[in-house]
Amino acid sequence: MSNNIDTSYVITDDVNLTGMQLKEKTADGSDPFVQNYRRHTAFSHFDPKDLDKIDWNGVKHVHVTGISVALSDSCRKAAEILMERAKEHGARVSFDPNLRPALWPSKEIMAETLNRLAGKADLILPGIGEGETLIGTRDPEQIADFYLGKGASSVVVKLGTKGAFGKEKGKSGFTVPAFKVEHVVDTVGAGDGFAVGTVTALLEGLSLQEAARRGAAVGALAVMSPGDNEGLPDRAKLEKFMGA
Repeated sequence: MSNNIDTSYVITDDVNLTGMQLKEKTADGSDPFVQNYRRHTAFSHFDPKDLDKIDWNGVKHVHVTGISVALSDSCRKAAEILMERAKEHGARVSFDPNLRPALWPSKEIMAETLNRLAGKADLILPGIGEGETLIGTRDPEQIADFYLGKGASSVVVKLGTKGAFGKEKGKSGFTVPAFKVEHVVDTVGAGDGFAVGTVTALLEGLSLQEAARRGAAVGALAVMSPGDNEGLPDRAKLEKFMGA
């Protein structure tokens, strides 16, 4: 609660273990080795019926990632129901494929499931490498067009050090440059930071292009800090970094 995070929907499980993560610390900015323990955890036993407890008053945006849907059949079903109900209640839905191949029975099942769920989202945030895995191309506009054809209204493709490519249904695409990173400390969390920047900007009424630029900024700040979320900035730090 000290961070203004609502905990009213937190459910305890007296039987199954809480998931955990072990992560190496790197000194040269390379991708650290990360070992996650997610299978058969409490969250993997999430019951879709618990979604009935949600009070949708004031909910403007729902963000879903491909990690949770990879954990179990019940999690996949819950994600699908959540996305459908969010749209029924007028909330925007964003989806980050966030590939974790080790959690899936096969690449084919992973691609089919994630692409199907993406069709239930308004905003999709794939990386260029994820586009290659899921639909067989690294062309950012082809990736965007594929998901726009699935039903999304907007797509932002993360291009790493080259920034991002965005496109809205019925409009021309655009590219935003990456922000300069003085020193890469830890690459984990860059994609989540990008999602944070993009979604918060949209919630404030900014354009998709402005949102993608903020996403690129938060992603850059994330890789300059250790840990998954230590680099997430407050507004003053963000504005200073973006040159506002």
